[in-house]
Amino acid sequence: MSFKKICKIPTKQELFNLLPLSQNLKDIKQKNDQQIKNILASKIDKMLIVIGPCSAHDEKALFAYLDMLYKISEQTKEKLFIIPRIYTSKPRTTGQGYKGMLHQPDLLSSPSIKDGIFAVRNLDLKIIKDYGFAIADEMLYTSTYPYIEDLLSYVAIGARSVENQEHRLIASGIDCAVGMKNPMCGNLSVMFNAINTGQNGHNFMYDEFEVETDGNYFCHGVLRGFVDNDNNHFSNYSYDSLLKTVQLYENQKLKNKSLIIDTNHSNSGKRFDKQKDVIKDVINSIKKDNSIKKIVKGFMIESYIEEGADEKGTVFGKSVTDPCIGIQETKKILFDLADRL
Repeated sequence: MSFKKICKIPTKQELFNLLPLSQNLKDIKQKNDQQIKNILASKIDKMLIVIGPCSAHDEKALFAYLDMLYKISEQTKEKLFIIPRIYTSKPRTTGQGYKGMLHQPDLLSSPSIKDGIFAVRNLDLKIIKDYGFAIADEMLYTSTYPYIEDLLSYVAIGARSVENQEHRLIASGIDCAVGMKNPMCGNLSVMFNAINTGQNGHNFMYDEFEVETDGNYFCHGVLRGFVDNDNNHFSNYSYDSLLKTVQLYENQKLKNKSLIIDTNHSNSGKRFDKQKDVIKDVINSIKKDNSIKKIVKGFMIESYIEEGADEKGTVFGKSVTDPCIGIQETKKILFDLADRL
């Protein structure tokens, strides 16, 4: 065999025993889960804001950012429900480069998935305990998701994973909101097929068991723009694009018709400073057409303490993967958004 075994990974139960979710923290999480579900079900007139760095790589910097974000959250909570992006696994197009805290908990050390699993779970527990925040993370690896499945209030399935049937099936059994992005090519039928799969029940193998799921009503779409064969970026958040998505939702006859707009990636043309323009444009569309207002439930925003990116990780509070807006711009954007709703 060509696989070199490095170390034995602890079981989920072993990790849960060492780093348990207390009843108090479980109650906080369940309350957050219900708020998110109520927004997606149009029972609460707020917007979901999934916001934070492209990847969580430095616990100290992340907590400094969350200190600032918490103050913003408290001042905008009547209109916005803020969910920090604690993205601990990063897809790499070529497989090269930093793959996230789960893979490499210390940028200056070698990869260690065993240490990463402990670091990620410990980080999430501290965030719930210290801030009471809901937590969003991307389900990149289906094999490692069970280690934090009881901690997340929002699960993202990325553009590279949304076509994977295993991700879709697992989404059908997750007891929290799951956002499914359109694929890199932009084919919305792929996204809707994923949502359809997630919203219905299935029988399959998961976490060493044969399981049966009831379906997840809170699976929804996330528009992130797309890339053509020549690597040109195109957006899909415009007024006409949103009207098209509304019609596709109606044609699919899905149980829940919700949509989140990713303000970065191809929607910003990979220009992180254009995220504010995406939000303004979408808000104008919401005010212009009630059918759009009914389905658009929030935004994904890439934000950190310092704007831009630093792949070497030498600047405190600066992204080591995709560039982000800084905290001052974040504050302006979120206050303006809350005022316009």
